[in-house]
Amino acid sequence: MSIKYICRHCKMRVGSVESPAVSAQQLGFHALTEDERAEMVQYDQEGNITIKTICEDCQESLQQNPDFHQYDYFIH
Repeated sequence: MSIKYICRHCKMRVGSVESPAVSAQQLGFHALTEDERAEMVQYDQEGNITIKTICEDCQESLQQNPDFHQYDYFIH
């Protein structure tokens, strides 16, 4: 099973985990609400997981420009 972390704003790959024995509990999914989980976690047909997160560059941009929070995609 592959777990990929992708920035929700710029689509940059933030990291990945290659492990057949990782549980949702270990990844912290249990702490998410159903809505958060539906928005952030995607499963494909092979059982791989893509998690939408935020990279350091986008986080810095959001801190410097709080009005960017209103946009899904603010980096072009």
